[in-house]
Amino acid sequence: MSGVTPLVLEQGRAAFARKAWGEAHAHLSAADRQSPLGPWDLERLATSAFLLGRDAESADIWARAHQEFLKADNALRAARCAFWLAFSLMDRGEEARASGWLARARRLLGGREGACAEEGYLLLPVAMRQVAERKLREAYDTFTQAADIGDLLADADLVALARHGQGRALILLGQTARGVALLDEVMVAVTGGEVSAPIVGTVYCSVISACYEMFDWRRAQEWTTALSRWCESQPDLVPYRGTCLVRRAEIMQLHGAWQEALEEATRACDRLSDPPGQQGAGAAFYQQAELYRLRGAFDQAERAYRQASQLGRKPEPGLALLRLAQGRVDAAAAALRRMVNESTPPHTRCRALAAYVEAALAASETAAARAAADELSGMARDRDASFLRAVSAQATGNVLLAEGKAGVALLALRQAWSEWQALGAPYEAARVRVAIGLACRAMGDRDAAELEWDAARAVFEQLGAAPDARRLNELIQETAPEAGGLTGREVQVLRLIATGRTNRAIADELAISEKTVARHVSNIFIKLGVSSRAAATAYAYEHQLIGRPT
Repeated sequence: MSGVTPLVLEQGRAAFARKAWGEAHAHLSAADRQSPLGPWDLERLATSAFLLGRDAESADIWARAHQEFLKADNALRAARCAFWLAFSLMDRGEEARASGWLARARRLLGGREGACAEEGYLLLPVAMRQVAERKLREAYDTFTQAADIGDLLADADLVALARHGQGRALILLGQTARGVALLDEVMVAVTGGEVSAPIVGTVYCSVISACYEMFDWRRAQEWTTALSRWCESQPDLVPYRGTCLVRRAEIMQLHGAWQEALEEATRACDRLSDPPGQQGAGAAFYQQAELYRLRGAFDQAERAYRQASQLGRKPEPGLALLRLAQGRVDAAAAALRRMVNESTPPHTRCRALAAYVEAALAASETAAARAAADELSGMARDRDASFLRAVSAQATGNVLLAEGKAGVALLALRQAWSEWQALGAPYEAARVRVAIGLACRAMGDRDAAELEWDAARAVFEQLGAAPDARRLNELIQETAPEAGGLTGREVQVLRLIATGRTNRAIADELAISEKTVARHVSNIFIKLGVSSRAAATAYAYEHQLIGRPT
């Protein structure tokens, strides 16, 4: 160490203590280039690299620190380095290398007497494997054993990792209240600065995933806000990795921060694509596709959905909703019908059912939409989650509206709007307001309908939801009464009937389903008091509807 400039090394150590990760990395790297660092400073350098998002570099430095501790006859610290190296490799999906380093750490601890923190750390991957194998009670017991070691030796990092594992296991066992309480306790320690920085992102990302699986978006947002404040004091920090970036993008999307969500999803795509083969890459491209779809960038959405599919993430329901937005109603309904017939986890099935209700109604398959909405209602009753209540009430309201029960639909839709508002979800709330406007219009209150639609349009324009804004404008034109009490859409259909087109040809022309055309034709006959296409055509000529602009 005689060749190391003492000032540079001390500057690196001081920056590390201040949590100035970029500065620490720069000084420690400079010192290392002058003369190889000792194992403790290599740990600092490895940690700094990890917190700056330089995962591959960090792994190489952990390996060096491991070897240096072995040379110093410090087997415990060498084992801990091996654990952290394995931990980062697992996060990047490099399971084989991670397994090898864990095996080496266990060998180094073999034959020791008395408890040590490293034994507790090495219990964590055992418990994680038990969770993956659905041995949930065994996993909880293993996490508990690790937490007990952490408590005994006052190792805050080990306690945080183990307690959050206990919480996740309890939630999977159906003991949600106990599990959530443990997660909240761990997050208090995380945001309070009681654990080391590398643990922060790991625990936060796991808690966010748990919130996602429980439909608890409010808690996810609350902890995201709290952690963001903590991170602001460390501008160099890169605490979020992999799938965690995807979850954060979903939270941002829900709360209307679409540009920020797209940037986060794009970062996730980049990070999970290098090296290739990482878990969560498909989910990242799927989330990117969702944001492109909502903003009307359909070609980019198509490419991202296909990339997600190639990486193992099923592109539904998003791709089906893209087809629906493109007017390919039958294709959308078929894809979602297949999806709801498959067995999927609740958090996935909820979204599939909601999308199927939308596609089935567009295809005039009201009975199928009713069945899907009823299943959503059952899910909402079984779980106390605002998100599920909002999705269920919205689906039910839309089905009731299609069934001609505008008054009852209005009650369900207003409940959905309240739930979305409470969740801070402007886009979903605006979509409900469109349906509320339809219900008001059906009840004869056009003024109330226009107020709802004006409010929804303002939100769509603010978010950049171009397809929704366009559909709303078309909807307003379609529902405006014209000759004979026909809506704008019914007049369009009548004009096409008068040209001799079949229902199939009209469906292709207007990019709607054939069943929807049949419903419009039936409504036209009833409103005009005619019983044939010829009589309807005669009415169109008599009232000079032919040749008028659509």
